[in-house]
Amino acid sequence: MFLDPEPLVEVPSDASPAAVLVPILGATPEARLVVTKRTETMSRHAGEISFPGGLVDPGEQLAAAALREAQEELGLAPSDVEMIGALEPVHTRVTGILIVPFVGFLWKDPRFTPNAQEIAEVLEYRLSELVAIGREAEFEHEGRTFTTHVYEMDGHVIWGATASILTTFIELIGELGMKEGA
Repeated sequence: MFLDPEPLVEVPSDASPAAVLVPILGATPEARLVVTKRTETMSRHAGEISFPGGLVDPGEQLAAAALREAQEELGLAPSDVEMIGALEPVHTRVTGILIVPFVGFLWKDPRFTPNAQEIAEVLEYRLSELVAIGREAEFEHEGRTFTTHVYEMDGHVIWGATASILTTFIELIGELGMKEGA
């Protein structure tokens, strides 16, 4: 994949930098994506599906922040992740956060130990299933209606910034597959 492992990201003055890990388990065609369901007690995005990640500490590298957060949230050792590189950042204008997603492969299934204060569930979905069900839809949240990518799996809904990141990743692997198959 042609992803930048150390992207130079300019953070707008109205945003705070954050980094997330897009963890991929195993190899294609049965590769699985890991996401988390946040606890209902979280101050931001309570109960939502997200990638492990969070705000970048002052002076911290983006990729290091993604790995640190994955370790804090899931007990995932940074040495178990093969970092591939960053996808395009996503600016969440409502919350004022610029999210830089990093794709990381885990070649063996880890034993996740989720932080009970932050993570209600660890969810794994086959990429092939996500590709098949992804769609754009009108979505209502907190009284606002907007168009977003949506992935509905097993009673869970991936939407918003997480769905945008997932869609970018799916489009990238689709493009790579087309180039390799040509």
